[in-house]
Amino acid sequence: MLAEALGQVPYFGAREVEALVAAWNKPITLRRGENLVQHGQVERNLYFVKSGLLRIYYPTETEEICVGFAYAPNVVCSFPSFVHGTPSEYCIQALRQSELLGISKNDFTALLELLPNIARFWREELEKVLVGRIDREIDLLLAEPERRLERLLRRSPHLFQLVPKKYIASYLRMTPETLSRLR
Repeated sequence: MLAEALGQVPYFGAREVEALVAAWNKPITLRRGENLVQHGQVERNLYFVKSGLLRIYYPTETEEICVGFAYAPNVVCSFPSFVHGTPSEYCIQALRQSELLGISKNDFTALLELLPNIARFWREELEKVLVGRIDREIDLLLAEPERRLERLLRRSPHLFQLVPKKYIASYLRMTPETLSRLR
């Protein structure tokens, strides 16, 4: 699946695909409810999601605030921890059995420096993520739950087929009852 996803990048040749497939060499299987990343753990890997569903959440004393989801064929990690080498403020938990492939930060960084097309691809992916984060920030600033729901339905309608409603409600910063009423 990784090779297939990478093969769709128009400017990747066999060299880039082979290098990335060889380096993503840490298979991980998570059972439902198992954490990939714990609060306080330093993130040293980037993960490609082959199958399954994960949620990224921020734990507080009173609740677990869902801040995102990961599913095939995407990558996931506790990004601030991965970049800065600091303890993660987030948890990443499997919502169903999930299969992932990991690559260490050191190996990934070496590939970015070795192959310019991989660096280009990473930059383009980070740009997409940044645009998504800005959209998400706008969502959170909207006072009306209806507008937050409308924006998510427009941007990511597939989430409603993948993710249990209670996690979507948390992601939208509303109660499950409010989400049910609005749907």
